[in-house]
Amino acid sequence: MQQTEVAIAGAGIIGLAAALELASAGVAVTVFERGQAMRESSWAAAGMLAAADPENPVPLRPLSQLSISVYPEFLASIERLSGKNIPIRTRKTLQGTRTLPGAQPLSTEAIHSLAPGLQPNGLEFFLMEEQSLDPRDIAHALPEAARKAGITLLEETAVTAVTTTASSVRVQTTRGEWQARNFLNACGAWAASLADLPIAPRKGQMLLVHSSEPLTATLRTPHLYLVPRGDGRIVIGATVEHAGYDKRVDPAAIAALHAAAAELYPPIRDARVLDTWAGLRPAAADALPILGKNSASESGRSWLALGHFRNGIMLAPGTARLLRQMILNQPLSIDPAPFTAARFAASAVR
Repeated sequence: MQQTEVAIAGAGIIGLAAALELASAGVAVTVFERGQAMRESSWAAAGMLAAADPENPVPLRPLSQLSISVYPEFLASIERLSGKNIPIRTRKTLQGTRTLPGAQPLSTEAIHSLAPGLQPNGLEFFLMEEQSLDPRDIAHALPEAARKAGITLLEETAVTAVTTTASSVRVQTTRGEWQARNFLNACGAWAASLADLPIAPRKGQMLLVHSSEPLTATLRTPHLYLVPRGDGRIVIGATVEHAGYDKRVDPAAIAALHAAAAELYPPIRDARVLDTWAGLRPAAADALPILGKNSASESGRSWLALGHFRNGIMLAPGTARLLRQMILNQPLSIDPAPFTAARFAASAVR
């Protein structure tokens, strides 16, 4: 039986960010990934660091603010270890909503200076100093950074069972058994295979277009977003569907997204579609993450980092920092009470 200090199931951005944070504290970490690292919801995401999105649940704000505060350090660490650059793609967001308490809506002239031709369609628009990045830049760099940090990353290796004792955790995988001091479930939309928790996939379909009129600011409304990638490329998303693990792309859904984007920002109407895809967001029943101890594990050695829904990219470094503090019994940056698994009736490691 092989050994490690912390075993992590799931090599998306949440699992690998937690691994990197623990490794920086001198902890030996092994990450198991059922497929390829960073190729599920992390690969499919839009990349908005939307800590102030008015659609986010209010209890999410402290974790969002923590994550944004450590994001520069997170990116710098990945770049240093991997040798790969992760550029910030946009630095401003035009948020369309009915009202935003404490904020002054933009004038038509101010709106059009950032997004010429934008059609408010009854919404007020507000300027947010908010960044976005391309998650695929992170997807190319983070697994390499993890390996350079001394983390053992085992792809095509699924965790099939976890057994906790007072002193250790036994982790059964499709490539043998491991013993660890602690185990972290970061399996995203597949988390329920290892824990009896209300986590389920929420399918999101998206498209990438090329516009002859480049957009420099992210546009976001409660039902739609347009995120520039540079060189005229713009990501448009996204559906939110209860479709199980179906990742097929529906041409009708893509056409509807394209039409809605063109209604908001007319230059998109003639934009050429470059790519389409679907991802599976991991969503808890109350749309908040599940972080901390697995309340079904009496040993206190089984941990959860699940349910980040639409904000996994944004919340990754804050989640990793908080999990490191929990696992190593360090002072906590924020109160994790809103995210405890105990808020659900019961959970159990299978």
